[in-house]
Amino acid sequence: MDTAEAAAQARARFVERFAAQLVEAGMARMPARIFAALLASDSGALTSAELGERLRVSPAAVSGAVRYLTQQHMVTREREPGTRRDLFRVHDNQWYEALTNRDSVLKRWEDALREGVDTIGADSPAGRRLAETLAFFEFVQVELTAMMERWREHRKTLGLDG
Repeated sequence: MDTAEAAAQARARFVERFAAQLVEAGMARMPARIFAALLASDSGALTSAELGERLRVSPAAVSGAVRYLTQQHMVTREREPGTRRDLFRVHDNQWYEALTNRDSVLKRWEDALREGVDTIGADSPAGRRLAETLAFFEFVQVELTAMMERWREHRKTLGLDG
Protein backbone atom coordinates (compact mmCIF):
# COMPACT_ATOMS: atom_id res chain seq x y z
CA MET A 1 0.00 0.00 0.00
CA ASP A 2 1.44 3.39 -0.96
CA THR A 3 1.46 6.48 1.23
CA ALA A 4 -1.45 8.18 -0.55
CA GLU A 5 -3.63 5.08 -0.21
CA ALA A 6 -2.74 4.73 3.48
CA ALA A 7 -3.58 8.39 4.07
CA ALA A 8 -6.93 8.00 2.27
CA GLN A 9 -7.79 4.96 4.39
CA ALA A 10 -6.83 6.77 7.60
CA ARG A 11 -8.98 9.73 6.56
CA ALA A 12 -11.92 7.39 5.80
CA ARG A 13 -11.57 5.77 9.24
CA PHE A 14 -11.58 9.20 10.89
CA VAL A 15 -14.69 10.23 8.91
CA GLU A 16 -16.59 7.15 10.06
CA ARG A 17 -15.47 7.52 13.71
CA PHE A 18 -16.35 11.23 13.86
CA ALA A 19 -19.66 10.63 12.05
CA ALA A 20 -20.48 7.97 14.65
CA GLN A 21 -19.94 10.56 17.38
CA LEU A 22 -22.26 12.99 15.60
CA VAL A 23 -24.89 10.24 15.26
CA GLU A 24 -24.57 9.47 18.95
CA ALA A 25 -25.22 13.17 19.63
CA GLY A 26 -28.44 13.03 17.59
CA MET A 27 -27.54 13.79 13.97
CA ALA A 28 -28.85 11.48 11.26
CA ARG A 29 -26.24 9.07 9.90
CA MET A 30 -25.87 10.27 6.29
CA PRO A 31 -25.63 14.00 7.08
CA ALA A 32 -23.11 13.12 9.80
CA ARG A 33 -20.96 11.17 7.34
CA ILE A 34 -21.11 13.91 4.72
CA PHE A 35 -20.32 16.64 7.24
CA ALA A 36 -17.36 14.64 8.57
CA ALA A 37 -16.11 13.99 5.01
CA LEU A 38 -16.26 17.69 4.18
CA LEU A 39 -14.59 18.63 7.44
CA ALA A 40 -11.77 16.15 6.80
CA SER A 41 -11.19 17.17 3.17
CA ASP A 42 -8.20 19.43 2.55
CA SER A 43 -10.26 21.96 0.61
CA GLY A 44 -13.31 21.76 2.87
CA ALA A 45 -15.38 21.44 -0.31
CA LEU A 46 -16.45 18.47 -2.42
CA THR A 47 -18.88 17.88 -5.25
CA SER A 48 -21.82 15.54 -4.89
CA ALA A 49 -19.99 12.97 -7.04
CA GLU A 50 -16.86 13.20 -4.88
CA LEU A 51 -18.91 12.75 -1.72
CA GLY A 52 -20.69 9.75 -3.22
CA GLU A 53 -17.39 8.19 -4.27
CA ARG A 54 -15.63 8.78 -0.95
CA LEU A 55 -18.51 7.50 1.12
CA ARG A 56 -19.68 4.84 -1.37
CA VAL A 57 -23.25 6.11 -1.35
CA SER A 58 -25.85 6.96 -3.98
CA PRO A 59 -26.43 10.44 -5.40
CA ALA A 60 -29.87 10.42 -3.76
CA ALA A 61 -28.31 9.81 -0.34
CA VAL A 62 -25.91 12.69 -0.88
CA SER A 63 -28.69 14.97 -2.10
CA GLY A 64 -30.91 14.43 0.92
CA ALA A 65 -28.07 14.79 3.39
CA VAL A 66 -26.65 18.00 1.89
CA ARG A 67 -30.17 19.46 1.77
CA TYR A 68 -30.42 18.87 5.52
CA LEU A 69 -26.92 20.26 6.16
CA THR A 70 -27.59 23.42 4.14
CA GLN A 71 -30.89 23.97 5.97
CA GLN A 72 -28.99 23.68 9.24
CA HIS A 73 -26.37 26.18 7.97
CA MET A 74 -23.66 23.58 8.41
CA VAL A 75 -22.58 23.61 4.75
CA THR A 76 -23.05 25.99 1.87
CA ARG A 77 -23.79 25.20 -1.74
CA GLU A 78 -21.62 26.90 -4.35
CA ARG A 79 -21.11 26.50 -8.06
CA GLU A 80 -17.85 24.82 -9.04
CA PRO A 81 -16.04 27.43 -11.20
CA GLY A 82 -16.39 26.75 -14.91
CA THR A 83 -18.96 23.97 -14.46
CA ARG A 84 -22.60 23.47 -13.65
CA ARG A 85 -21.75 21.16 -10.74
CA ASP A 86 -22.57 22.07 -7.17
CA LEU A 87 -19.79 22.23 -4.64
CA PHE A 88 -20.61 21.74 -0.97
CA ARG A 89 -18.39 23.60 1.47
CA VAL A 90 -17.84 23.53 5.20
CA HIS A 91 -16.18 26.70 6.45
CA ASP A 92 -13.13 26.98 8.66
CA ASN A 93 -15.15 28.68 11.39
CA GLN A 94 -17.98 26.18 10.97
CA TRP A 95 -18.98 25.73 14.59
CA TYR A 96 -19.14 29.47 15.15
CA GLU A 97 -21.37 29.87 12.09
CA ALA A 98 -23.64 26.99 13.09
CA LEU A 99 -24.12 28.32 16.62
CA THR A 100 -24.58 31.89 15.46
CA ASN A 101 -27.32 30.79 13.06
CA ARG A 102 -29.17 29.21 15.98
CA ASP A 103 -29.94 32.73 17.17
CA SER A 104 -33.07 32.98 15.01
CA VAL A 105 -34.23 29.53 16.14
CA LEU A 106 -33.86 30.49 19.80
CA LYS A 107 -35.75 33.73 19.17
CA ARG A 108 -38.66 31.84 17.56
CA TRP A 109 -38.73 29.38 20.47
CA GLU A 110 -38.74 32.25 22.96
CA ASP A 111 -41.64 33.93 21.12
CA ALA A 112 -43.63 30.68 21.07
CA LEU A 113 -42.93 30.01 24.75
CA ARG A 114 -43.90 33.58 25.70
CA GLU A 115 -47.18 33.11 23.83
CA GLY A 116 -47.68 29.79 25.60
CA VAL A 117 -47.19 31.36 29.02
CA ASP A 118 -49.69 34.10 28.13
CA THR A 119 -52.21 31.62 26.70
CA ILE A 120 -52.00 28.96 29.39
CA GLY A 121 -51.42 31.31 32.30
CA ALA A 122 -48.26 31.87 34.29
CA ASP A 123 -49.90 30.63 37.51
CA SER A 124 -50.72 27.14 36.26
CA PRO A 125 -48.21 24.26 36.56
CA ALA A 126 -47.85 24.16 32.77
CA GLY A 127 -47.46 27.94 32.61
CA ARG A 128 -44.71 27.85 35.24
CA ARG A 129 -42.95 25.07 33.31
CA LEU A 130 -43.18 27.09 30.09
CA ALA A 131 -41.95 30.22 31.90
CA GLU A 132 -38.94 28.32 33.24
CA THR A 133 -38.19 26.98 29.77
CA LEU A 134 -38.49 30.51 28.38
CA ALA A 135 -36.12 31.82 31.07
CA PHE A 136 -33.64 29.07 30.18
CA PHE A 137 -33.65 29.94 26.47
CA GLU A 138 -33.33 33.66 27.24
CA PHE A 139 -30.34 32.82 29.45
CA VAL A 140 -28.80 30.63 26.74
CA GLN A 141 -29.26 33.41 24.17
CA VAL A 142 -27.39 35.94 26.33
CA GLU A 143 -24.63 33.48 27.19
CA LEU A 144 -24.28 32.32 23.59
CA THR A 145 -23.86 35.91 22.40
CA ALA A 146 -21.17 36.56 25.02
CA MET A 147 -19.46 33.25 24.30
CA MET A 148 -19.35 33.96 20.56
CA GLU A 149 -17.69 37.32 21.24
CA ARG A 150 -15.09 35.61 23.46
CA TRP A 151 -14.51 33.03 20.71
CA ARG A 152 -13.89 35.78 18.11
CA GLU A 153 -11.27 37.30 20.42
CA HIS A 154 -9.71 33.91 21.22
CA ARG A 155 -9.63 32.99 17.53
CA LYS A 156 -7.47 36.07 16.91
CA THR A 157 -4.96 34.89 19.53
CA LEU A 158 -4.72 31.57 17.70
CA GLY A 159 -3.91 33.35 14.44
CA LEU A 160 -7.08 32.02 12.81
CA ASP A 161 -8.65 35.35 12.00
CA GLY A 162 -7.96 37.05 8.73
